[in-house]
Amino acid sequence: MCSTKHKQKHHHNQHHLSSTSSNAAVITANSIEDWREEVINSGSLKHVDLHTGSNGWASPPGELFSLRGPNYFTKKAKASPGEWLLNPAGVDWLRSNAKLDHVLARPDNRIMKALRRSKNCEKSFITAVNLQIPGRDHHSAVFYFSSKVDEPINSNSLLYQFVNGSDAFRNSRFKIVNKIVKGPWIVKTAVGSYSACLLGKALNCYYHRGPNYLEIDVDIGSSAIATAILRLALGCVTAVTVDMGFLVEAQTEEELPEKLFGAVRICQMEMSSATFVDSATPTSKVLPINSGGESDNEVDE
Repeated sequence: MCSTKHKQKHHHNQHHLSSTSSNAAVITANSIEDWREEVINSGSLKHVDLHTGSNGWASPPGELFSLRGPNYFTKKAKASPGEWLLNPAGVDWLRSNAKLDHVLARPDNRIMKALRRSKNCEKSFITAVNLQIPGRDHHSAVFYFSSKVDEPINSNSLLYQFVNGSDAFRNSRFKIVNKIVKGPWIVKTAVGSYSACLLGKALNCYYHRGPNYLEIDVDIGSSAIATAILRLALGCVTAVTVDMGFLVEAQTEEELPEKLFGAVRICQMEMSSATFVDSATPTSKVLPINSGGESDNEVDE
């Protein structure tokens, strides 16, 4: 009798522990999704429908892009890259009195604030692309991407090498693919209906590596040609819809096929929708999201 009761109690405890563990996993996943949902649905540039939205942003699927496929170096064949390596985590359209650098370290950055408020999100890693647009008023289009739930960046991946590599390596690999979905003929002619560019070689790029993030600041003003093309596009921006995919370029057979780490569609944006940010606001000391001390600078495996 005692033995049977002991076994029943042991079984009950195991079930309780298993149930508790499962619930904790669900809570963690929900917490991560909650902060992402918050930042996706806030910000000056609204999240809109991929096909019908305007003055906003959406997330184009990987199947709309064409990247280097598994046989690219032998057959020059390109292929759909499939789903992104990272999840979309919001867009900021910002205006300032000076160029905005290292926005993720700013105390008023809404993405990092939301992540800090969230519980059990120590494993989340943010990659941000900050396109810095020169002009009388400086603008920044900042695209945020986050690691997937319970899927840290693979330590054997090209993206991991990029995140933890040198600036020279990053400059040799950081690539954008553009596709004009909708727009005047003159814009399509200047930009090309579908084009690819190694941003790290064409423009000045600055990399800010924090314990839980990598920010890439792309200075469009560093290229006279890029500035001229951009001004042309901005002149009719409310009529332009563009897809942008970001990736680490594969340069050896072993690194194929190429994968997007993130993609964004900007839909007929209005310049006036930008939020003003004071460039004089000091940046915070960069610390891990979950602590008050120093942290290792590598992505968690």
